[in-house]
Amino acid sequence: MLSVLRVRAYRRLFTAQVVALAGTGLATVALGLLAYDLAGRDASTVLGTALAIKMVAYVTVAPLAGAFADRLPRRALLAGLDLVRAGVALTLPFVDRIWQVYLAVFLLQAASAAFTPTFQATIPRLLPAERDYTAALSLSRLAYDLESLFSPALAALALTLVPYHALFAGTSAGFLASALLVAGTVLPRVAAAGRRAPYARTAAGSRLFRATPRLRALLALDLAVAAAGALVFVDTVVVVRDHFHRGPAAVTLALGAYGAGSMAAALLLPRVLDRHGDRAVMLPAGFALPAVLAAAAALTTAAATAWTWTGLLAAWALIGAASSAVLTPGGRVVRRSADDGDLAAAFAAQFSLSHGCWLLTYPLAGLLAAALGLPATAALLGVLALTATVAATALWPAHDPDRLDHVHTDLPAGHPHLADARPATAGGWHHDHHYVIDPHHRTWPRAAA
Repeated sequence: MLSVLRVRAYRRLFTAQVVALAGTGLATVALGLLAYDLAGRDASTVLGTALAIKMVAYVTVAPLAGAFADRLPRRALLAGLDLVRAGVALTLPFVDRIWQVYLAVFLLQAASAAFTPTFQATIPRLLPAERDYTAALSLSRLAYDLESLFSPALAALALTLVPYHALFAGTSAGFLASALLVAGTVLPRVAAAGRRAPYARTAAGSRLFRATPRLRALLALDLAVAAAGALVFVDTVVVVRDHFHRGPAAVTLALGAYGAGSMAAALLLPRVLDRHGDRAVMLPAGFALPAVLAAAAALTTAAATAWTWTGLLAAWALIGAASSAVLTPGGRVVRRSADDGDLAAAFAAQFSLSHGCWLLTYPLAGLLAAALGLPATAALLGVLALTATVAATALWPAHDPDRLDHVHTDLPAGHPHLADARPATAGGWHHDHHYVIDPHHRTWPRAAA
């Protein structure tokens, strides 16, 4: 898996990702402390609103950014967005009003919503081989998991030496380092033929997901992951403190179990995907999520004992592993479903739509826990995850080749796209090639859907 780091351009971009994530982790801790300073006991409300603002920024900004990504120099765009994030982070020590926190969070996350899909669309151009790209996806998953595990520890160490406002300087330094690394990296150019008007690019991303069966299935699986993940991220503190009557360290341990499961799956996935393919890995992982949520419902119904506590840690680790087994190959599914000119729009649409799932499940997990209790919350989220995975199974054809036979009745004879086509028996022109939704193919072939 580490062999892809021999590619200099990718190595620099991956390093940029790691240092930017470290900075983001420091900001997460510092924002919590800043919210407590400004709001006291209402800090959780402030952070909850900030999280909602983050998701709104992701859902609304990403498609617009994807529309313009290939019309701007890729390297300058990525470095510029890092500089925006660094600048916003530098203003945070001077924030003294709650509305200023909300504004800063929106600006920071809007820049991230533009940066991340553009970054994701760049990697398959640097690593065109399927095995290399799979390894890069697993490394990216590991980077996210390690950030969630080690950034709090790094922040805790820093806070023994400096006040929490200084953590924002660390955040800014991470983004500046990322900008320097990106600025010094030679990135491939996007073919001019792939450049279309921004509105058409925005529409292209959403049209890809509406018309491509495997992408509709991917979105359903994203909803299953969001249902299970919401229980972990929203309700862990309640599960640990109120049901198991354990201290803050146990909350960290439970979240760490989730991260450990995700990392273990990410390490194994390149070899597993080589043997079995995306659908054969992602759908069973999707079905594992409601099964584990059912177990979580049982564990939170039973009396709190050492055995049920161990069971909860195992359940959280399994949710992490199953989520990683869905999310990590998702980039492969997007890549094979779009041509080079539409990759940025496709990743932007996936980024936006998947975070829309979290925007639904985050408040749902909180409201259900408050109204119905933890066992019912786990059970109902499990029903949502099961429904989403069953839908994904129905949407994603078992036979899903890249090349599809199809007939064109909408293109005239002599059209350049029909250079290798032959007359079809029932009229039109028949040929086969790697099939994606584009200006020449606006619907999925009926027999293949």
